[in-house]
Amino acid sequence: MTRGIALFLIGLVFGGGSGFLLAASQGVTLDGHDHGDPAQHVAMHQHGAAMEVASAGLSIDLRPDPMGGWNLHIEPSGFRFAPEHASGPHVPGEGHAHVYVNGEKIARAYGPWLHIASLPPGRVEVMVSLNTNDHRPISVDGKPLEASVTVQN
Repeated sequence: MTRGIALFLIGLVFGGGSGFLLAASQGVTLDGHDHGDPAQHVAMHQHGAAMEVASAGLSIDLRPDPMGGWNLHIEPSGFRFAPEHASGPHVPGEGHAHVYVNGEKIARAYGPWLHIASLPPGRVEVMVSLNTNDHRPISVDGKPLEASVTVQN
């Protein structure tokens, strides 16, 4: 009987691990949606109209990293990074940033610094938008709160 339980537990561990790996290889993650399906991903993160705020600001700086890649410095004003509330309900004045390279989203930033391992060759635009915890873009005077910089790589 003990051997049967041990074999059952081993099968459970390996079977669960195989299922997890298969799901991950197909873009499915534990956050409840399929990152492999762009339509579903966009739908999950379009939570309505922009969140209009009275005042906030954003500037960014992008510098080559001496060890390789690039260091992005995100400097918001009137805004606080709140990784502890990511993907949760909106809380005024807090959220995270979305980082885009040549129009393609590459990361969420939950703090003022982000290392970008590599950029494509040529002229490259890096754009950052500030977003609420629930992923709505933040806007001021009807304009998205975004900043961009262009570099020659």
